[in-house]
Amino acid sequence: MLAGGTNFLTTMSAEAKSVSVTGVRIGETNKKTRLVLELSERVNFNVFTLANPYRVVIDFDELDWKIGQGGDKGRGYISRYRYGLFKPGTSRLVLDIDRPVKVSKSFFIAANHKYPDRFVLDLEKTNHQTFVKNTRKPVAVTRSSSSASPVAAFDPSFSGKAKRTKKVIVIDAGHGGVDPGAPGAAGKPEKKITLEVARAIRHALVSTGRYKVVMTRDRDLFIPLRKRVDIARAHDADLFLSVHADSLDNKKVRGATVYTLSETASDKEAAKLAAKENKADIIAGIDLGTETDDVSGILIDLVQRETMNYSVRFADVLVGQLKGKVLLRTNSHRFAGFRVLKAPDVPSVLLEMGYLSNYQDAKSLGTRQTQRKLAKTVQEAIDRYFEKAYAGQLGIDG
Repeated sequence: MLAGGTNFLTTMSAEAKSVSVTGVRIGETNKKTRLVLELSERVNFNVFTLANPYRVVIDFDELDWKIGQGGDKGRGYISRYRYGLFKPGTSRLVLDIDRPVKVSKSFFIAANHKYPDRFVLDLEKTNHQTFVKNTRKPVAVTRSSSSASPVAAFDPSFSGKAKRTKKVIVIDAGHGGVDPGAPGAAGKPEKKITLEVARAIRHALVSTGRYKVVMTRDRDLFIPLRKRVDIARAHDADLFLSVHADSLDNKKVRGATVYTLSETASDKEAAKLAAKENKADIIAGIDLGTETDDVSGILIDLVQRETMNYSVRFADVLVGQLKGKVLLRTNSHRFAGFRVLKAPDVPSVLLEMGYLSNYQDAKSLGTRQTQRKLAKTVQEAIDRYFEKAYAGQLGIDG
C-alpha cells in the first residue's frame, strides 16, 4: 500500500508559470508531527516511504524553492529535510525520520485571505514492521545497457579513440538538485560551486579546440551516481573528472586533494569521504535495496586495473599542475572506493577543490577568479596527460 496515497490536483500546462514554495513550517504534538509547505498554487504530488534509513519522500510537479537551505531544521519525528529538482518536471522533498512513522494524512488546503495554498503532511509513530510493509520503491535503479556491454582495454594513445579529432572529456559537477552536498561556510552550497567550476572547466577545454566536453549535469539537477558513470561510458569518454568540495568537523583544514579509485582506502579520512559521497543516492530518496553493484565485480579484472593505472597517472599529472597554483593538502593524491569513479573502461579522477567548512576555502571557491584559475589548471593538466600519453611517458606496465 502506498503511504499517504497519490493525489492528482490541478495539472499545470506547459505554458503555466512556475509554482513557488514560499514557506515551510514543522510543528509537533505528543502523537504527531505536521509539515506545512506554502505554495503559489496547487500541484500534483506523490508521497512514499523508504527504509534503511527511514525516509519520507514527496514528489511534486517541478517547483521553484524560495525558502533557503533545508538541512538541520527538523522537529519532532523529522530530523532533517532537503529538497530540489530530482529530474526535469519533478521536484523532490526528502524528510529524514528518526523512527518508524506512518503518513496519516497528506492533502492541500485552499488559499484564503490570510494564507496561500498549503500542502500538509501528518506523520504518526508506528513500528518497524508496519513501516517496512508500507515502504515502496519509487525509483528502480537499473543497470543501463552500457554497464553490461563488453569492456575493451583502454589505451589513450593507440586505441580506436585516438582516431578522433577531439578527445571526449566528461566533467561531473558533484551533487545537485535534492542533494545539496556540503553547506558552505560562506553561504554557497557545494552543488552550486561544483556546477560553476564544471562550467568553467568546460569553457577552458572547449576554447582550446582540442576537446569535446560532456557535462553530467548543466543545471541544478540530481543525477544518480550510477548514471554519472553510465554517461561517461555511453560517450566512450577518454577521461572522467568529478569535481567536489568537502567539509570536515575541523574547520581549520583547507586545500585541494585528488582521489582515484582503490579497493582499499589510503587512509581513514579518504574512506570516510568516499562513504559520505557514496550516500548521494540515499540522500536524494532513491532505494538501493535491489541494486547489485555489478561494476564492483570488474574491479579485479585486468581491464579495470589497467584503467585504474591510467587514472593514477592522470591524478599525478593533475597534482603536479596544481602545485604552486592552489593550496594542496598533505598527501594530495589519495585513494578510496568512490562509486562515481567505477567506470571500468574510462580513467576517472575526483578533485576535491577544498573544504567548504573552512571560511577561507569556501569564500575563495565561490569567486570567479578562483574558479577560472582551477579551470585553467585542469585544462593544462589534461593537455599534459595526453601529451605524455602520445609520447609514451605514462609508464603503464599493464
